[in-house]
Amino acid sequence: MALALGSAWGRVSWLYYQYLLVTALYMLEPWERTIFNSMLVSIVGMALYTGYVFIPQHIMAILHYFEIVQ
Repeated sequence: MALALGSAWGRVSWLYYQYLLVTALYMLEPWERTIFNSMLVSIVGMALYTGYVFIPQHIMAILHYFEIVQ
């Protein structure tokens, strides 16, 4: 159990390190990195929420337009 948990933690830390390298966030100070990550999470969260709320309405409007659903 402890070995699997340690392996999972190692994998997550490796993925986070890759994220820092790919986005060049490793050059920022910790407080700047926190602000960037907070903004990123907020934007992704708002996009997911908007999709969850409005995509069904758009799909129903398309289905009504093409008279697939009455």
